[in-house]
Amino acid sequence: MNDTLIVGKVTLGSRLIVGSGKYPDFQTTRDATIESGSELITVAVRRVNITNPNEENLLDYFKDTNIKLLPNSAGCTTAEEAITLFRMVREATGIDLIKLEVIGDTAKTLYPDVMETLKACEVLARDGFTIMTYTNDDPIMAKRLEDAGSHAVMPLAAPIGSGLGIQNRYNVLFIKEAVKVPVIVDAGIGCASDAAIAMEIGADGVLTNTAIAQAGDPIRMARAMKHAVIAGRESFLAGRILKKPFATASSPTEGLIEFGRS
Repeated sequence: MNDTLIVGKVTLGSRLIVGSGKYPDFQTTRDATIESGSELITVAVRRVNITNPNEENLLDYFKDTNIKLLPNSAGCTTAEEAITLFRMVREATGIDLIKLEVIGDTAKTLYPDVMETLKACEVLARDGFTIMTYTNDDPIMAKRLEDAGSHAVMPLAAPIGSGLGIQNRYNVLFIKEAVKVPVIVDAGIGCASDAAIAMEIGADGVLTNTAIAQAGDPIRMARAMKHAVIAGRESFLAGRILKKPFATASSPTEGLIEFGRS
């Protein structure tokens, strides 16, 4: 089945995006990413080296794969910081597919500053970047980001790294109705069933990092996430049955011969 995820000018065969943080080393990052089947790995470029060839560089671990790097602006707290960072990254690497995030609360929730995010999105879109934008689960802001030039919106399921799963499924549905660009559930995924649920309710993709990197067995969890995203997508496309308040017999009784009656 040809069911690709298209973000701007980028086409992906997998609807699972993974992160690169919290792994013990780059080799484990590579092994888990390959096992996940993902074609896109996001990198906090303020914390992980992809620009300095004189130091251990994550890019080197993926040179012989079809996996693309998705630089993100984790750690930026203003629009100007994010804009400057991405311009530097593009100059150093040529990469213009980016994940925009501007954090408002750095102490507790890591929730985004949506106003600064929106300002950065407008500028980066004019600069020609292909933008995937981390935001809160607000359909109004999702629409504004789309109008500002974002090529995908990435509403949080729950606070980053919390593992709480999707806290408001209806907001994901409202966002899907509000925008035409892909909706990729980001942050808060804790296990494979969380990823499957996100896909079953209609998300176009899932991004997860901590759930894989800090699992007891990251490689096995990466494999589980791959299957969960595929299964959730297939379930969504198949169409679930309607929920009913009472039982319905699995085998129909209409037209059956009744015994014991003359």
